[in-house]
Amino acid sequence: MKIDGLEILAHEGEGYDRTMHYGEWRVALANFAEHFDEQRYSYLERHLLTDEVFVLLCGTASLVIGTEKQRVPMEGGKLYNIKKGTWHALLMSKDAKVLIVENHNTAKENTEYLPLERKTV
Repeated sequence: MKIDGLEILAHEGEGYDRTMHYGEWRVALANFAEHFDEQRYSYLERHLLTDEVFVLLCGTASLVIGTEKQRVPMEGGKLYNIKKGTWHALLMSKDAKVLIVENHNTAKENTEYLPLERKTV
């Protein structure tokens, strides 16, 4: 379907995709990938220039907040705004899809990463 003035965008692959951007902001879609798995995630990140908004579209997901790794289960249809400079990670079920809104210039150059120690049994 083609209608002037309308774009219909999707992301069906694994992981994070910078699906749409305009001016100073972008909208991304995230689908499950190994680094979003609760047993496999290995770092927290924090963005130095922007807040980051998450919206659960389907499935189940949680946000991990701060170096204390406080887990916050997400509810569909609610906006979760991670403030600039806050350590965080996104965990997702295999059937989850999360919409993400952030500044267009958010990149590795203005993001810090905190590796997590993995306990071995």
